[in-house]
Amino acid sequence: MARTRPPGNAPAPDAPSPVLSRWTDAFGAERMVSAATRAALRDALRERPGRRRREPDPIVLGRPGDLLAGRRELVLEDGTSLGSISRIPRDVPFGYHLLRSDRAEQLLIVAPPRCALPAGYREWAWAVQLYAARSRRSWGIGDLADLRALGAWSRSIGAGAVIASPMGAPNPGPEPEESPYFASTRRFRDPLLLQIEAIPGATSMTAAIAPLAAEARRLNRRRRIDRRAAFALKRAALEVLWDSGRALAGEVGERVRQFTAAGGDALRGWGTFAALSEERGTDWRTWPEPYRHPGSPSVARYADGHRERIGFHSWVQWLADEQLGAAAATGPRIIADLAVGFDPGGFDAWDWQEVLADGVSIGAPPDPFNLGGQDWGLPPFVPQRLRQRRLQPYVETLRAALHHAGGLRIDHVLGLFRLWWIPSGLSPGQGAYVRYPFDELLAALTIESIRAGAIIIGEDLGTVERGVRHRLAARGVLSTRLATFERRPPRAYPRRVFAAITNHDLPTIAGAWSGRDLDDQRAAGIDADPRQLAWWRNRVARLAGVPTTASTGEAILAAHRALAASPACLVSATLEDALLVTERPNIPGTGPRRRANWSLALPAPLEQLTKDPFVHRLGKAMRRR
Repeated sequence: MARTRPPGNAPAPDAPSPVLSRWTDAFGAERMVSAATRAALRDALRERPGRRRREPDPIVLGRPGDLLAGRRELVLEDGTSLGSISRIPRDVPFGYHLLRSDRAEQLLIVAPPRCALPAGYREWAWAVQLYAARSRRSWGIGDLADLRALGAWSRSIGAGAVIASPMGAPNPGPEPEESPYFASTRRFRDPLLLQIEAIPGATSMTAAIAPLAAEARRLNRRRRIDRRAAFALKRAALEVLWDSGRALAGEVGERVRQFTAAGGDALRGWGTFAALSEERGTDWRTWPEPYRHPGSPSVARYADGHRERIGFHSWVQWLADEQLGAAAATGPRIIADLAVGFDPGGFDAWDWQEVLADGVSIGAPPDPFNLGGQDWGLPPFVPQRLRQRRLQPYVETLRAALHHAGGLRIDHVLGLFRLWWIPSGLSPGQGAYVRYPFDELLAALTIESIRAGAIIIGEDLGTVERGVRHRLAARGVLSTRLATFERRPPRAYPRRVFAAITNHDLPTIAGAWSGRDLDDQRAAGIDADPRQLAWWRNRVARLAGVPTTASTGEAILAAHRALAASPACLVSATLEDALLVTERPNIPGTGPRRRANWSLALPAPLEQLTKDPFVHRLGKAMRRR
């Protein structure tokens, strides 16, 4: 049946401001946003009072059979013109098409009803912080070869997936960013994840690489990961291979050229940014003015004069793509993790600066677990500017994240609906929500999910507005259930959810059970409340059906057996719980000087982990009928 309000019609009415003037907090209280905050956010949105020119909406959501208001030329995504039409054809393919008229050219999104879903079975997965999962042959940090080995072993014991931490590249420089959730770009891979010995030409350069490898493997003796040292050694090895000329020998050179051509302007832009960063520093906002815009004549001249260096960075990305593809082909499905944002001084912010808001950052309002709120220091997209770019930054990011992936976990998926914007100089609690075009964003997500054949997990935790989870479920996005926070037992979970006991920001079971997490928080300068950890321990005990006097191992196994027995189509266990680790990967609100966030390796190498009797017992507990 055609809609009563046809898509793609005349100019859109003047839309209200996306800044929400009121909201309901996590405690159920209604909050009003101050006039000062609203004014600051309107400035960041570049909203101006007065009547605006009414222009056709840049994006149209349509369905096969929908009636248009007036005739339009329909040009399909592949460039085929279907001529002038008044109704969307019933056999139109899903995708991003164009509607053309004398007045405007609009993007027509025709999306499938829902994302890809697990095909009638129940999977379990290991959740892994990839940097932490080192083997004995690692160069001080877990890499893509370790992911490949972990995946192959996981499949052998019945796991259906491996959920890996974000792999985005940090800003190029001698001191890589430690948090995988603060990458320079979400579109390209971290060079630190490369296995050097697997690079074409490496076997013929053993004499040059062996000393670097020996020094790098000595880094494995320390539990804390030294990214600076690991990066220096891997970069030296990459430079040796590149300079030798063997990096592009024979068939490899042709494959690299094909990859570079397919990468287009985005890959060339990354290579240019990386080369500039080596000369000018890692934050583009500190560069001389002529280089602060990717489209400037100075940047174009620089790129023309540094083709060899840009070629080096493109080659590094080809290596990462090849090694990730090999990992995906060997093990069960890899579920990638899409961070909510990117470094304001990084490549994505440089490349898309016209689409970003100035003078604000995103975060989260106060809730029971962060009473002061959170400021993540990440720049937000301006909703209308993102629409005017036809969602291109968003779609490009999704495609990059889904490449070689069988699933995608979207960090803070609530940001597709609204994001908490914090004006510069104000506390997180003084921010406000800004509305996003969620119907369009979800439509694009379903297209990319179906094309990749990948399931989508939404991290829908925190302050959730009414109706959001229903809309996500309707689009086939799996909701997240953390068992320790759920009122219902696992046996009462819906089927289309992803369920776990803890995540990277929360205590491990061993940390809560032993009380060591409390010591860890206090050592990091947090005035931790022992009652909160006791609450957590009691929740795990209730979930597991064991007394708090039970052993740590008994509690871990029993809790995961209960989780695995749920109807949820996907459940996971962390490698930290498998190895009875007491430290969590990250304690929110603490910096690198106070605590080794995102930098603690697992206490055992993969070779030992895969033979550990308790790890196998946990894997057996996770197996599902």
